[in-house]
Amino acid sequence: MSKRITHFASRYSSTLDRLKEAIRRKRPGLLRRGVVLQHVNATPHSANLTQQWLQRYGWEILPHPTHSPDLAPSDFHLF
Repeated sequence: MSKRITHFASRYSSTLDRLKEAIRRKRPGLLRRGVVLQHVNATPHSANLTQQWLQRYGWEILPHPTHSPDLAPSDFHLF
């Protein structure tokens, strides 16, 4: 794995750490029930470091194909 990919995967894992802490503070029961995370297949998201992080905490990944017409950026306000 190149240094660049490792760097981005490390930063993404740090972001997931902050997300986990925010969920723990704001919605503690959610972590016990399990978290389903949706992200694209970008390199930092699919890197081994990120996959190990997700397995360690038992977070599930909701499959989402790249360039899916189901969810456009303009639809985010609906959620």
